[in-house]
Amino acid sequence: MKLLANENIPAALIRSLRAAGHDVNWVSETSPGITDPQVIELAIREDRVLVTFDKDFGELAFRRSLPATCGVILLRLPMDDLNRLILMVVEIIDSRDDWQGQFAVVEETRVRLRPLPSV
Repeated sequence: MKLLANENIPAALIRSLRAAGHDVNWVSETSPGITDPQVIELAIREDRVLVTFDKDFGELAFRRSLPATCGVILLRLPMDDLNRLILMVVEIIDSRDDWQGQFAVVEETRVRLRPLPSV
């Protein structure tokens, strides 16, 4: 899967997602310091699903009308145990193939999906 990882995603999680076979563009490596609207534009330009801990992307995704090739995975998971977080996120992302066109909220006990409006 083509993912765009926001700057707030830990480097260890980026490595694990890549090791699991995902094509991950990490904002910290390629475009550090860009604004949230620029992150959304990058996801659109590269047809990537954005992975973030920043809940502001919910409003931005709906306001920008992301195309069906994009999506947002909002992680609402505790960061107190990095190893557990990494295992959970990789397993959850690998568990489905319908992230594109969705705004997903990932919590410890559930994943909520809401379709993004079509362009």
